[in-house]
Amino acid sequence: MNKTGHIPVILIGGGGHASVLANILINQGRHIAAIISPNEIKKIKVFDGIRHYNNDIDIMQFEPEKYLLVNGIGQLPGLTLRKRIQMKFSSLGYNFTHVISDAAYVSEYADINNYVQIFPGAIIQAGATIANHSVINTGAIIEHDCVISENNFIAPGAVLCGQVKTGKNVFIGANVTIIQNIVIGDNAIIAAGALVTKNVEAGEKYYPSKTTIK
Repeated sequence: MNKTGHIPVILIGGGGHASVLANILINQGRHIAAIISPNEIKKIKVFDGIRHYNNDIDIMQFEPEKYLLVNGIGQLPGLTLRKRIQMKFSSLGYNFTHVISDAAYVSEYADINNYVQIFPGAIIQAGATIANHSVINTGAIIEHDCVISENNFIAPGAVLCGQVKTGKNVFIGANVTIIQNIVIGDNAIIAAGALVTKNVEAGEKYYPSKTTIK
C-alpha cells in the first residue's frame, strides 16, 4: 500500500460505519475534507466541524487528483450498496484509500492489499492476505495464512482460524467462528454466531443451526 496520509480524504456515508472510520482518521491526523451523505449527521459528534454535502454529485467540486475517498457505507447480508458506491465513484475517476486503525494488530508478514479497512482491536496474523475493498471489523481475528478475497465484510468479533479461504463478496457476521482449512465460496453469507465446520458453497447462507438455505 502507498502512504497516503498527507492527501485529504472525502468520506462517503454518514452512518455508524462512517463514524468509526472518521474517528480513526482523526486520530491519525488525516484531514477529512468533506462528508457526502443524504443522512442527517448533526447528532453524530465525531462529524462536528466537517463539511457535509447531501448529494453524490456534490463530489464533482473536488478534483480526483487532489483527494482520496473512504467508503463509509456499512454492510448488511445480501446488500450491494457498498460495492455499488465503490464502482460509481471509481467510474468518475476517484480513487479510494485504506483505513487501518493504529489500535489493530497487523503482522508485518501479512499481505494487505488496496483500500482495505481494519478496525480497532482486529488481529491480522502472519501469512494472512486481505484483498481489495475488504473490511475487518472491530475485534475480528484473521489467523495465520487465511486468504480473504475482495469485497469481504468481516463483522465484529468474528474468528477465522488458520488457512481459511473466502471467495469474493462474502459476508461473515458478528461472533462467527470458522475452524481451520475451511473454504467459503463467492457471495456466501455466514450469519452471526455461526460455528462453521465444513466448506460453504458459493451463494449459500449458513446459520448457527448449520442449516443451509439456497
